[in-house]
Amino acid sequence: TRIGDVGMFIGLVILLLFYGNLGIVDVNSAAVAKQIPVPLITISAILIFCGVIGKSAQFPLLTWLPDAMEGPTPVSALLHSATMVAAGVYMFARLFPFFAGSADALQFALLIGTITMVLSSTMAMVARDIKQVWAYSTVSQLGYMVMALGAGGYFSGMFHLTTHAGFKALLFLCSGVFIHHYHTNDFFVMSRQGARNLKVPMVCMTIGALALSGVFPFSGFFSKESIMVALASHPNKIWLAAGLFGEVLTAYYTFRLIFVMLFPKEIEEHHHHEEEHHEGEGILYWLMGWPLIILASLTCVLGFFEKWFEHYLFGDYILAHGMEHGAEAAHSGGHWLTITAIVLVLIGVAVAWLEYGRKGASQEGFLSRMPAIEKLFANRWYMDHFYRWALDTIIYSGFTNIFTRNDRRVIDGGIDGLCRGTEGSGRIASFLQSNMVQYNIFVMVAVLGFVALSFLG
Repeated sequence: TRIGDVGMFIGLVILLLFYGNLGIVDVNSAAVAKQIPVPLITISAILIFCGVIGKSAQFPLLTWLPDAMEGPTPVSALLHSATMVAAGVYMFARLFPFFAGSADALQFALLIGTITMVLSSTMAMVARDIKQVWAYSTVSQLGYMVMALGAGGYFSGMFHLTTHAGFKALLFLCSGVFIHHYHTNDFFVMSRQGARNLKVPMVCMTIGALALSGVFPFSGFFSKESIMVALASHPNKIWLAAGLFGEVLTAYYTFRLIFVMLFPKEIEEHHHHEEEHHEGEGILYWLMGWPLIILASLTCVLGFFEKWFEHYLFGDYILAHGMEHGAEAAHSGGHWLTITAIVLVLIGVAVAWLEYGRKGASQEGFLSRMPAIEKLFANRWYMDHFYRWALDTIIYSGFTNIFTRNDRRVIDGGIDGLCRGTEGSGRIASFLQSNMVQYNIFVMVAVLGFVALSFLG
């Protein structure tokens, strides 16, 4: 993420040097009033967007977030759903009028968000670690938010940021309950040990999965519909096609996990009675369950407050910068987009059901028949391998060679030169040294006489 920080810092320095102000309100107002040259906006905005890439795990700096899942699950629920990783997207939204001053800057953001959404979705399709599935999902949904903002849908991106905070925190906390109980992150193992018998977290996680997939009437349906409308308003429909394709992928990897946990191929019987005892009498189970119920309830109703969010939380900002209201844009988009999105979500769920949910399903997935592609997704498109190669080849080896040459030529050369100079002066001085006492006395008297004449003169 330091790479993103450096890019952002350079962008801020360029903006400060050529415009002279870094105040968010001032910069946004100046961009809207066209007081900042478009080339300056383009260059500085793209560099500032590097900070968004690093902080919100966008392509190509997206592999760090799944590795951060080693932390406690409640921390993941807070940091990796609503606060820390969302900071980059929030900064993008805060500077949206500035970015909107350059069509190229928004196009760049749209491209990065789309690549991020697709790549992270494919990674989630093969993950077995329950927290990593939701981590890849978080990266994917952050990509959706960036896509919405890049397409000009300010409210769409911010509303999805809001709904995502609720249902993703719910999914992480539900995962924490399962991990605490089964002492494993592998949801295939959880399934065999009877995860479906933990009814409260199972029901709540299913609600979160429905919201993540964009199923009506859960909150994710409304925010994702708003994003699709924003993408549909873009002249280039390839972005809308990518967004709809992401709907299929999201539904597939989400319900892959749900169906595996609900319909295990086999159950380890010795865990069955432990589940019933734990659910009926475990006070810790219910202490962990109440937050899930609250978040699940919010996930069920939050989407119906879309207009309230738009007018009371974001309305003044939208009007102040001349942006279109999401509700008005949605009404102008018709119902075909909603129907298309619903059908694609159902296709994703149906494929997941056929491979993981139905009786007799192999639970291996269609990617198991394409091992090269499955390995590609499992290895994160070999991005980590590329980074290690780049570090070893370019940075470590390159700088090592530079420092080695510098050490040999400058440091060693200077020391060797000093040694040779000392040795040479020693040889010259050795000519003055003799075994003849009279000669030595003569030289000493001559030197003293020369010194005396120097003082007297």
